[in-house]
Order: sequence, then structure tokens, then C-alpha cells
Amino acid sequence: MPHPPHPYVGMWVTADGLIRQELLANGRYDEARGNRKSAYTGSYTVTSHHIDYRDDTGFTATGDVRDGILFHEHLVLYRQGDQRAKGA
Repeated sequence: MPHPPHPYVGMWVTADGLIRQELLANGRYDEARGNRKSAYTGSYTVTSHHIDYRDDTGFTATGDVRDGILFHEHLVLYRQGDQRAKGA
């Protein structure tokens, strides 16, 4: 029987909607910036509330989810549809 996807899987967006990061159920992510689709792609792993990212170019980054908000390096992202963000 397949496992349900991790609760962090889905679309995360900045308050202005310019940066959109989709965490896919297969451990991959796809980040769009403005009109640039797939600006960054790579893999991610989740440990508790912490996310480790590895871009396909080898670049690494981290993020933490607190109170339903994803703090990814210098970005603050909300679940798509979250009322706390205008652009979400």
C-alpha cells in the first residue's frame, strides 16, 4: 500500500507570489521565479521540520517549517492559498 505524501509536499509561494517552490512527492522540487519556470530544480530531504535542498547544479540550501511557514534561506514562503500572504 503506498504511503501518503509528506505534509510539506505541494506549492509554497512568497507573499508577493513571485517565487513559487513546489515540493514534489518524489523528493524533487521545482522553483519558479517571476516568469522563469524551473529556475531551480533538484532534490530535497525532510528531517522533522528541517528541509535540506540540493540543486541539480550541486548548490545546497536549507529551510525550516515553523507555524506553517517555510523559511528557506532568505525567503519566507506560504502554502498556496494561505490567507496570511496576499500573493499566495
